[in-house]
Amino acid sequence: MNVQRDVQAMQKNSGAMRVLIADDHDLLRDTLEVFLEGEGNFETVTVATFAEAENLCLRGDRFDLVLLDYSMPGMNGLEGLKRMLDLNGERRVAIISGTANREIAEQALAAGAAGFLPKTLSGKSLVNAVRFMAMGEQYAPLDFMRAEDEAASNPLAERLSRRELEVLEGLTLGKSNKEIARDLDLREPTVKLHVKTLYRKIGASNRTQAAMIAKEAGLF
Repeated sequence: MNVQRDVQAMQKNSGAMRVLIADDHDLLRDTLEVFLEGEGNFETVTVATFAEAENLCLRGDRFDLVLLDYSMPGMNGLEGLKRMLDLNGERRVAIISGTANREIAEQALAAGAAGFLPKTLSGKSLVNAVRFMAMGEQYAPLDFMRAEDEAASNPLAERLSRRELEVLEGLTLGKSNKEIARDLDLREPTVKLHVKTLYRKIGASNRTQAAMIAKEAGLF
């Protein structure tokens, strides 16, 4: 996608909600773009790194909402959120993540984020959430914010450490050890060790079986 061309096209259509999507997963970016532009009143620009998103905003491009992937290159967790918010106090900035937990979500909201979007949201829910945030409201799905309380009482979750639960969630999302390591800021050998340990604890012999066991137990 030609970012500059698309931004210029957006600026000609002042009636549309302008959304910048910054995420290093191609499929996620493309899916969000299709969902939002399919609604007819959104214009989107997509980039793969925090630096690209920052450069667009530094040069003065206006967006009703900036969506930042919590784990993408250059983001450095909540540091990226704060930097983007500092660029323009009125800019609406939200976090989207497939791995961050409720504690991170709460910290993001407290820091001034327009919202927190788990990547497990349905397409319709994502569109509604983006529209809600672009209009000036703060959004976080109640089921996600309550999920850790429910997980704490889940018999399967009680067998695992918090880190093992995070790794298991990555497995259920189909992520590789390398991706999980990056998302959790761990070394890949450490992730492999967690995977091996959680296999033993939940009685799984491979990644697919581990994901199925987690889903059947209602963990994610």
